[in-house]
Amino acid sequence: MPISRIGARTRVRRAAAPLAAFALCLAAAAATPATAAAPVAAADPVTVSLLLTGPGGTVFDGEVTTTGHTVTPATGGAHLCDGTNLDANPAAGATPTAALDDAADENGFDWDGVWYASFEDYLVTSVAGQAQTADFFYLLSVNGAPTSVGGCQLLLDEGDEVAYTWTEVS
Repeated sequence: MPISRIGARTRVRRAAAPLAAFALCLAAAAATPATAAAPVAAADPVTVSLLLTGPGGTVFDGEVTTTGHTVTPATGGAHLCDGTNLDANPAAGATPTAALDDAADENGFDWDGVWYASFEDYLVTSVAGQAQTADFFYLLSVNGAPTSVGGCQLLLDEGDEVAYTWTEVS
């Protein structure tokens, strides 16, 4: 065989080997996220008392069993709401906004809110069609105290008392 053809084959093999190795690396890298993104075990559900009041009075008053999950307000834009938002907690769990979402789904009313990406949380703006105004808003409290974080960041415990209360802006 002429030397020029042997040299050409060698050059092709030398070029092919790194390309094959690169292709294998890409395949392995593509497979890794699927393994790394395996579902995380869901937190145990908790049952909480939920009180929703609007301008006309009580909208809902009852127990809700909930876990942290992706919630969807009336205008759409589903987002995860499981206490890990903004790295507030290392593990997922039930949250006030998830409880609101579950109560709405189970009892035939809607809720709406504005998603703030910088907080990874919602501001609840409407419950059962009763929207906040310039003078009133929905105040979130747990066990009688206003929360210091949003309803997707705060983890709930079994038996907590959650309230979204129609409150005058001061």
